[in-house]
Amino acid sequence: MPALQKADFTATVTWLGRVADRGAGLRSEPLTEVTAHLTGLDGEAHGGLTRAACSRFTMLYPKGTEVRNTRQLSILSAEELAVIAGKIGLDALDPGLLGASMVVADIPDFSHLPVGSRLKSAAGTVIAVDLENGPCDFPGQEIEAAAPGHGKGFRAAAEGIRGVTGWVERAGPLAVGDVLELYLPTQPAWRPA
Repeated sequence: MPALQKADFTATVTWLGRVADRGAGLRSEPLTEVTAHLTGLDGEAHGGLTRAACSRFTMLYPKGTEVRNTRQLSILSAEELAVIAGKIGLDALDPGLLGASMVVADIPDFSHLPVGSRLKSAAGTVIAVDLENGPCDFPGQEIEAAAPGHGKGFRAAAEGIRGVTGWVERAGPLAVGDVLELYLPTQPAWRPA
């Protein structure tokens, strides 16, 4: 039995970006194309094969512990981004304010893709999905700086629709307009007795 099966859905890349200097802020700069390496996107501050564990994993190990980097990318859904914008009173929301690496369209309920799903481009570049990206306060601060009065509600507005994190499983090019095939794990959902 194969580990993955091709889904009936494809995604279209509508936006690409990178955070060049995390020390300078969360904002990502827009790109039209990028090279994805096994260490992450070219020039991305969140890249690397390993990273320091963040506060989201303190139940496993102390903050700062070196761990495998499964958060090389922050991938958002164009449809979910529009919902967040509406909830905080904006006509549109710049994905760069959220530190996005990629925005895709056309996959419903994107933020709840199963862990282990894959997105594959025609060029063979493969992105593996790790976990749902829970909302935090940093994007709200960036939104507030760009659109005063709208950032404070980000965290609540983005709950359950903040996208996913992932990593580059197979290196290659990515460009705005690329169509990505979706592959889902064949493993059944865990149902303990």
